[in-house]
Amino acid sequence: MSSPDTVVSTATRSLRYVDALREAVAQEMQRDDDVFCFGLDVDDHKAIQGSTQGLLEAFGPERCFTTPLSEDAMTGVAIGAAMAGMRPIHVHIRMDFLMLCMNQLVNMAAKAHYMYGGSVKVPMVVRSMIGKSWGQGAQHSQGLHAMFMHVPGLKVVAPSNAYDAKGCMIAAIRDDNPVIFMEHRLLYPIEAPVPEEPFTVAFGRARHMRRGSDITIVGISNMAVECLRAASLLEEVGLSVDLIDPVSLVPLDMETIIASVARTRRLLVVDNAWVSAGAGAEIAAQVAEQLGGSGPLSIRRMGFAPTTCPTTPALEAHFYPNPLTIAKTAHALAGGSAGWEPDPERARLAYQQAFKGPF
Repeated sequence: MSSPDTVVSTATRSLRYVDALREAVAQEMQRDDDVFCFGLDVDDHKAIQGSTQGLLEAFGPERCFTTPLSEDAMTGVAIGAAMAGMRPIHVHIRMDFLMLCMNQLVNMAAKAHYMYGGSVKVPMVVRSMIGKSWGQGAQHSQGLHAMFMHVPGLKVVAPSNAYDAKGCMIAAIRDDNPVIFMEHRLLYPIEAPVPEEPFTVAFGRARHMRRGSDITIVGISNMAVECLRAASLLEEVGLSVDLIDPVSLVPLDMETIIASVARTRRLLVVDNAWVSAGAGAEIAAQVAEQLGGSGPLSIRRMGFAPTTCPTTPALEAHFYPNPLTIAKTAHALAGGSAGWEPDPERARLAYQQAFKGPF
């Protein structure tokens, strides 16, 4: 299925990604007294780049509060609260810091429902940011979502626009399973039409960002936006891109991706993480398994360069995929002439491209 919406709404306003997150949490806290938000500096004046702004004033310090710098212990608090019937939203700020509570997430939260024969539920949301900017570097930029995709019992979502950010957050809060909610910091200021009323976006249903016939491109998290920009560059040489945003990585909508590649016979997966053993590898493997024997098939993956995340913009330009490198890779995969370079002015203007629909 190609549309992840479970509630059809007509949006009449534009909202930033970060404001959509905040609105989703506020509406669920208003709806359900068992929902609470905690984590390092959630009640700080900067409010996690504004994503928790106003929650303390609206709901008080018992439902929005900061924590000690102790990820392992505080994750245990979240798990215990969830098992007791509450619905915690635990804000870790950066995905890198989830490494400090892996035992709690992987061996406790993910497995409790199974180990206790379905009698225990762990309805918790784990928010974490990824991505470059501000010289974040080696320990503050990593996309580690593939580690969590590997573990049964955890759901993993990575919305790329404000509409899906709100719908996925509400769906995650209402879900009876632990959900790893990945947010790319460069998406925070990007606007999209978002309904004022609460709505959910179903997990496991990818979104078509563009329809095309020459090549399938799958972009994960912020790379979905970078791929949208690359698709505009490919238009100048007549290449039609079928662009898919998975929205959720567990569960993963392979049906939509495979249906697209069955038509185009070309797949480029662009991830916000390293290529080795990553989300792109999983998508590529499943496509190869299901379509590899049915005719010619071309598959490529793109992601972080195989080194530690750099700090300087000059190195970041070589470390992360960008619209230019994505377009050149897609062009070559589609059998284009060697050495093709997009028009420099078009490449510059591509950064004005943002996903605005369909909603």
